[in-house]
Amino acid sequence: MLVLLGFILAFHIATAALLFIATIDNAWWKNDISSTDIWQTCYYNGSVCNDEYISGYGDCIKAIQATMCLSVIFCCISFIVFVVQLFRLQKGQRFYIAGTLQLLSSLCVMIAASIYTDQEQNFHQNMHAGDYGYSFILAWIAFALTFISGVMYIVLRKRK
Repeated sequence: MLVLLGFILAFHIATAALLFIATIDNAWWKNDISSTDIWQTCYYNGSVCNDEYISGYGDCIKAIQATMCLSVIFCCISFIVFVVQLFRLQKGQRFYIAGTLQLLSSLCVMIAASIYTDQEQNFHQNMHAGDYGYSFILAWIAFALTFISGVMYIVLRKRK
């Protein structure tokens, strides 16, 4: 049981780390001269970064920013709730609260990545051709991991 608990904690910490990287790092869209994330665009010549280009995206980018931040918050709260429930729950009960928060985190990541995917043509119409960066890919991986973690918490029963 201790090995399973260690695996679950490590899995949750790894998922939270992926969410932090996907939210913070500047690599949602990359091309030869710049990289863009949900906060700003950085140009490789002289490391000039500005958020004026991002502000032109409108309300869609604000929704992406908000849902990614919410996903990180829900994931961290879920971890704290899981640890508290680990010591407070009676034997045989399930970790419903931690699982629900983790599923909410998964939903927020899915919404953010879906909006970015849908609006990508509008976001990068004035830029050179490029590809999705690793932060965008990490966001989709984090979606899958938070969903699996949420289901795992709901199914998991406290044992002695």
